[in-house]
Amino acid sequence: MPIYNKLVRDQILEIIEADGLKYNARILEPQELLVEVKAKMMEEAKEFHEADSVPEGVEELADILELIHTALNTLGVSYEDLEEIREQKKARRGGFKKAIYLIDVEDK
Repeated sequence: MPIYNKLVRDQILEIIEADGLKYNARILEPQELLVEVKAKMMEEAKEFHEADSVPEGVEELADILELIHTALNTLGVSYEDLEEIREQKKARRGGFKKAIYLIDVEDK
């Protein structure tokens, strides 16, 4: 019996049942959910890092975006609020469009 102990998408239990399998699951409390969203984000980021094709990479980014929406909902923050913070940070420090790769900085 495989043991997962991880956050899964909402319809996974129905898929497991449709395959005629039994499972054990529970609903997480909000603070637990945030912990598990962070862990799942790391898992999905690793999968994005390992993606070998554009479609595979985009699929992993979609998973990360879904986790971002879940985290925002749990924190009571809107996506628009997040986007505003992103824009403010970009205005102060820039984005990543120029693809700058910093090698080192001389000490004074």
